Amino acid sequence: MKKGIYLKYLLIVIIVISISSQSISYAQNLESNIDSLLQEKYPSNAPGATFLISKKGNIIYKKAFGLSNLELNVPMQTENVFEIGSMTKQFTAISILMLVEKRKLNLDDDITKYIPDYPTKGHKITVHHLLTHTSGIKDFTRIKGLNDISKKDLTPIELINFFKNESMDFVPGEKFKYNNSGYIILGYIIETITGQSYAEFVEEQIFKKLGMTTSQYASHNNVIQNRASGYQNKEGYVNSRKISFTLPYASGSLMSTVDDMFKWQEAIKNNLLISKEMTQKAFTNYTLNNGENMNYGYGWHLKTINGLSSREHGGSIFGFKSMGVYIPESDIYVIGLNNCDCNSPTKITREIAELAAKY
Repeated sequence: MKKGIYLKYLLIVIIVISISSQSISYAQNLESNIDSLLQEKYPSNAPGATFLISKKGNIIYKKAFGLSNLELNVPMQTENVFEIGSMTKQFTAISILMLVEKRKLNLDDDITKYIPDYPTKGHKITVHHLLTHTSGIKDFTRIKGLNDISKKDLTPIELINFFKNESMDFVPGEKFKYNNSGYIILGYIIETITGQSYAEFVEEQIFKKLGMTTSQYASHNNVIQNRASGYQNKEGYVNSRKISFTLPYASGSLMSTVDDMFKWQEAIKNNLLISKEMTQKAFTNYTLNNGENMNYGYGWHLKTINGLSSREHGGSIFGFKSMGVYIPESDIYVIGLNNCDCNSPTKITREIAELAAKY
């Protein structure tokens, strides 16, 4: 009898060791495969990137590649701070939902409630339209004369005045067309309601609450520890063009690190800033006036990777590109930040997410 128990125990131990060995082997294979992909894309003598992968709330991969500063030949580090461009829109969208939950505004509010003289051309343009890129308002980044104001520090209302009298692209809700102007207006609405600047609100209500200590509203003047230098490739690498951060504003002016973006993802997943019900509004696949899905929620693209639903968004600003992908079913998050707008991480981040979901 004792011998039988011993053999059964021994068999269990062997199975556990075997499973553990397989898990270690899988993890090593995943790391090796990802290393190969990223080393090829970001060589050691060129602008680089930092990548982080988490699974079920645990970081399983975090590495840096290439250089953070070409002139000083400084290697990239995982602590480096990057401009994240349009990933800023996630923070703006959640800020709006935080105010909705506090009953400070409604998603169906007409924007004229906050900007009374906004020329809506006889249409009702709502906060929902702004969040989903379906407002029909012309994107200010496509308007002639942008270069003339690109280095000027503008107030939000001065920037809104720059584009508000342009003709509309379509009737609100008729089409999905990615639009930075809508998120500029959302930033202004946040300021109007709270009495704080957009930067102050995000710092106090999001970064401080979540312990995102390396994230901030971007600045060219402030000394920012571990800032990665930004580059462009124009028949050779050059320092990136500088614009006033008052232009991308609530559509693209935040800075962060892969560690802080992981904290952000966990906060969204665990409903730390808004309720579960309100969070679902961010990830609802909304429809156009004709009932067609737009594959966008509030601040996130809603796509699929190898048949699995994904929540994604990238960012692009002079000298930097970023990409974040979350696969809810596998609880996989991949964030990639790089310091040359010549080498987008979008495709490879999606590929890594698909790879990680298989392990």
